[in-house]
Amino acid sequence: MNKDTTKWFTSWFDTPFYHILYKDRDDSEAQHFMDTLTEYLNLPENGSILDLACGRGRHAVYLNSLGYHVTGADLSENSIAFAKQFENENLHFAVHDMCKPFNKQFDAVFNLFTSFGYFDKDEDNLNTIKAIKANLNTSGFAVIDFMNSEFIIDHLVPEETKTVEGIEFHLKRYVENDYIIKDISFSADGEHFNFQECVKAFTLADFEALFEAAGVFLLDVFGDYKLRKFNPKTSERLVMIFK
Repeated sequence: MNKDTTKWFTSWFDTPFYHILYKDRDDSEAQHFMDTLTEYLNLPENGSILDLACGRGRHAVYLNSLGYHVTGADLSENSIAFAKQFENENLHFAVHDMCKPFNKQFDAVFNLFTSFGYFDKDEDNLNTIKAIKANLNTSGFAVIDFMNSEFIIDHLVPEETKTVEGIEFHLKRYVENDYIIKDISFSADGEHFNFQECVKAFTLADFEALFEAAGVFLLDVFGDYKLRKFNPKTSERLVMIFK
């Protein structure tokens, strides 16, 4: 039996296989990034943070451990159901579409680890920036941590096989119509699965145009999780701070 899925981010992120494939993501690197970022932004003690597209909540949980009041929001019902086990009086999770405002304002809104640019409709990218703006209080900062598309495209590994928990994942990467695409195929539980990750190859100039259209101001641009200067040729990340 062959399972094909179309709207990949609503289905792929909801499968256990997504979490198996990416289970080795570096938590310590992510935590150092959170430390560096919150220190750099000089967020108020007990400040409030909205973690937008929070997945299963690992960064939200860590931010909460630093003393912040954190709300994690994600489209994936399964991920939010999983994250709810970590809730406490200062940590909450909700199923939410990030194209729409959250109806609450925060000291910071974080959109981390390339959780942007996979909408079918272009206007949803702008709507997300507008929603982030609506979610910020007057002194609040927003952070989008995106890939540096130029660097990623230059260093694309076209084909790769990864075996995790006994599942052999076949990965193909390519660029098509301004999207960086990853085809993922594997067999598990006697079934064959095909999924596709599809992220728009936004550049800094693309984001600048979105920010202008949404009426927000880009304050800083960094090229990695240590917040070093952004270089379009050599930086792996594109970390943007705006308000």
